[in-house]
Amino acid sequence: QVQLVESGGGLVQAGGSLRLSCAASGHTLSNYAMAWFRQAPGKEREFVATTRWIASNTYEAASADSVKGRFTISRDNAKNTLYLQMNSLKPEDTAVYYCAASNTRQIIRTPNGYDYWGQGTQVTVSS
Repeated sequence: QVQLVESGGGLVQAGGSLRLSCAASGHTLSNYAMAWFRQAPGKEREFVATTRWIASNTYEAASADSVKGRFTISRDNAKNTLYLQMNSLKPEDTAVYYCAASNTRQIIRTPNGYDYWGQGTQVTVSS
């Protein structure tokens, strides 16, 4: 059974940076599609970024328009860990951020495409 544990959330001022981590256990996820989603109070869970395995050590990444140029998704297969580097944070980035994984080689931007989820980590950006 795959388990995902997020960390790295916190309170930061607008314009600041945070790096989220998602440590996986129970299975090696190097061939899995992995993603970050976020959910603000009263809103639906929203796609942030994803990365999928193509071949060998080649991965493809995709991100939401709202975070392009500010957020970067990456993975360290040796540590079985997914990251989200968030720069130039804005108050509208405030949400609970979730890590997700799916045994697929596709780019998936919807929550129902993922089988495994972490418990979430809170990110709060003050103005």
